[in-house]
Amino acid sequence: MATRTLPSWLPAVNRVVRLLQRLGLQLGTIHVLTVPGRVSGAPRPTPVSPLTVDGRRYVIAALSQADWARNVRAAGAGELAHGRHRRQVALTEVTDPDLRRTVVRAFPTEVPHGVQFFVRLGLVKRGDPDEFAGIADRVAVFELREV
Repeated sequence: MATRTLPSWLPAVNRVVRLLQRLGLQLGTIHVLTVPGRVSGAPRPTPVSPLTVDGRRYVIAALSQADWARNVRAAGAGELAHGRHRRQVALTEVTDPDLRRTVVRAFPTEVPHGVQFFVRLGLVKRGDPDEFAGIADRVAVFELREV
């Protein structure tokens, strides 16, 4: 069953992840991406798991209209933190359908712990690369570049 809504526990877990990152703990592939809010301009942090495909880094928003994805579209830049390491990044939405498919196809291999989140949202059932490639037009993909 496709829920397409975020789990109710997610905000609490995201707060814990952000706290652990501020304390300098690196949590596997999880980073904290902070971008200005599109209305308030206030910093809006969200945990993400960047993946690397052909030497370039990307993040995927399972819900293309999630607040953080809309903020990224508006800001185009932010800060990516992993433990105590912080870097400024530019973010560009990937619009090329072939590149989107390639990046999304790589997600279950590059970020295996993130597959269950897509299953929970009803976007995939098994979580294999071909199934992920099939949802490439329903998720948001952003390229990350250090500035």
